[in-house]
Amino acid sequence: MAEEEQGAADAATEQSEAAPVSAEEITYHAVEKDGQVTAIWEMQGRKHLRTIDPRSRQGQEILRLYTAEHAEESGAADAGEANASS
Repeated sequence: MAEEEQGAADAATEQSEAAPVSAEEITYHAVEKDGQVTAIWEMQGRKHLRTIDPRSRQGQEILRLYTAEHAEESGAADAGEANASS
């Protein structure tokens, strides 16, 4: 009988793991005060999942990725403006 219960528990676990959590992707939003990032909000759609300290290791990684992406975007925009003015 214990084997049947264990099998049912395993099946329930497999079903819950297979079910998608949500179709909306996770995004990060920097909260700034006086030009300084004071918090990073992890969001899934409009739902606030958690707040990350920007001084933490994970907060530093998120900010580093954002600044790298932002530099690439502004660099591409600058190149486009330079070509347009030529």
